[in-house]
Amino acid sequence: MLGEGRVGKTSLTTKYCLGQFNENEESTINASYLQKEIEIEGQKKTLAIWDTAGQEKFAALAPIYYREAEGAVLVYDITIKETFGKVHKWITELRSHAGDEITIVIVGNKCDRENERQVNEEEAKDWAKKYNAIHFNTSAKSGKGIEEAFQYLAKELYRKKDSKEKKKKMRISEKKKNKSEPCC
Repeated sequence: MLGEGRVGKTSLTTKYCLGQFNENEESTINASYLQKEIEIEGQKKTLAIWDTAGQEKFAALAPIYYREAEGAVLVYDITIKETFGKVHKWITELRSHAGDEITIVIVGNKCDRENERQVNEEEAKDWAKKYNAIHFNTSAKSGKGIEEAFQYLAKELYRKKDSKEKKKKMRISEKKKNKSEPCC
């Protein structure tokens, strides 16, 4: 979970993993960790979620959590345009540490406050496509869109992992085939 401070990263994570919402959530200091058991294609999986602090004073710690990340949820507040503008910075930093293959979901949070929206939804969706990401609108308060965003991320991670395993098996199979053929 990445994004500027006070965009709702902790609230989204808590709502998704624990089904709870705290109107007066404290700002995250450093990072917190939660897990959620999910089912993908009939198999039980554990989604491990690091909720990182978004405040500038904790920025130096964030790359520690990127290293082995397979996916990321980048959160901005739809009612504060500046938080959307900073998503580019988060993507650039994330990819510089985790690589270009990382799966990214961009989330416009606080859609329960639609009447205060400062970020055009279509612009956000188009922008996400440029970064090979997908966009969701969510509300940690109402729960809207949270399940869909995390399910999408989990399915993409599973699909990529499954594809890598199939390619690996094919390479092993090719090596065995090549070893059994005479060389001369």
